[in-house]
Amino acid sequence: MSRKLVLCVVDSLREDMLSETVAAGRAPLLGELIERGMLISDCVSSFPSVTPVCTSEIATGVGPAGHWIAGMNWYHRAERRYVEYGSSLEASRSMGLFRALYDVVYNLNMSHLSPEVETIFERLGDAGLRSACTPFLIYRGRTRHELGLEGLLRRVAVAANFRHATWGPDELFYGELYSSRRVPCKPTLARPGTRDEYSACVGRELAADDLNDFLLFSLPDNDSHSHRYGPAAQAESIERADASLTELVEAHGGIDDFLAGRSLIVTADHAHTEVEHELPLVELLRERWRVADPRPEEVSDPELAVSPSSRAASVYLLGPGEERAERHAELRTRLLETAGVDLVCWLAGPDGEPIVRAGVGAPELGGGWAVIDVGNEPIRFRSGGELRDRRGRCWELDGNLGLLGGQVSGGELDAPLYPDVLSRVWGALCSPYAGDVLVSNTEGYECVDWGGTSHAPGGSHGSLLAGDSLVPLLLVGMDPSIPARREQWAIRDVAGLVLEHFGLEGPA
Repeated sequence: MSRKLVLCVVDSLREDMLSETVAAGRAPLLGELIERGMLISDCVSSFPSVTPVCTSEIATGVGPAGHWIAGMNWYHRAERRYVEYGSSLEASRSMGLFRALYDVVYNLNMSHLSPEVETIFERLGDAGLRSACTPFLIYRGRTRHELGLEGLLRRVAVAANFRHATWGPDELFYGELYSSRRVPCKPTLARPGTRDEYSACVGRELAADDLNDFLLFSLPDNDSHSHRYGPAAQAESIERADASLTELVEAHGGIDDFLAGRSLIVTADHAHTEVEHELPLVELLRERWRVADPRPEEVSDPELAVSPSSRAASVYLLGPGEERAERHAELRTRLLETAGVDLVCWLAGPDGEPIVRAGVGAPELGGGWAVIDVGNEPIRFRSGGELRDRRGRCWELDGNLGLLGGQVSGGELDAPLYPDVLSRVWGALCSPYAGDVLVSNTEGYECVDWGGTSHAPGGSHGSLLAGDSLVPLLLVGMDPSIPARREQWAIRDVAGLVLEHFGLEGPA
């Protein structure tokens, strides 16, 4: 039997802030783990680099084209409504608090996440291995869990008629809503800043019988702290994350006993950058077009749907087909003229004309291209060709990569300002739920959400820029040859490492 494995996900963890906090002696356990393990400092996130998209990638090992989750907020073409996963309390209220709760807790895993891919919990369960999970957005597994209804969310859940069981790992702990066993841990899912303590408490309880082969140990509070105070203030929240992980380790007898029986992976879903300016994209586009509203009765015959996702956004073209195609070029021009918009991404057919989707489903490319508009100079690319990126994928490229601060040398392409940019844009555009046009913001700008709020001034994430996208990947007690296998690691590789650890084949 393989050694047990813990995957610790510290939400929004930046490698530079991790190193700074360790150097200051404020995260002693993480410092010792770095000394004993292998630290990869530039593991690349997904796009949009927001938690629902990134946790789906971590849990499945595939990008948005495979797992289907398209953003923090997206427009469901079939149901003609917005889906909101909790950009803010105000954004959830604008969609209907009950509907938003149902989407993030139940639909995200049971409906929106593609049934065509399997999570690490499903794969491990099928192999007869036991797994457990503290609060993490993606938890789909093979074990049925009845609704717990405890604590602060009980009244909300009852009023929303939220009574569904769900499917997760053998042991699922999701705050007030799901708990596979009674634990003396105060459920605090609705209170940012207290959720790391809940995970630590659950971890101590699980250590008492040590039945699980795999534990996904989620520490989400670093994200809310960074949103409020900015990423430069992460030392305080990293220190608390270190304390929570220390509780888990001490419950197993200390670091030597802990590592004698298990390996450890520590990573993050995305990073964080400073934001100072709001980008009111919904209001700006309302000046020219009828934008679908969360209350359908407010706007008849909408022409656009707009989905802010922190430092990224999706725009959906609605209405008759010929009108959508004509609107596409005007929309792109308007976006590129907007302060705060960095890149505009879209799909084009072989003839260069935009592909505008008629409904739900993966786009029919037929030899088409993905396009990144940088000012008025498009970069077109598609899979195949002779140019190789740092992850080994080959592309055909038509355009000047230098516009992205990149270069092509010896048949290899690299754009360090926008890591793994071609693959991430391609995957995001090919998601069945993606908008027709995707936006990545410039430094310092965050989109105003549907609740009218943003984190400016503070911290945020979501764009293709390296500051939002590069996270640490720490491997302890694992095969020392792993780091050299790839020139560029990505969070989608984590699922494969978990499965490989247990002798299972990873995602293609």
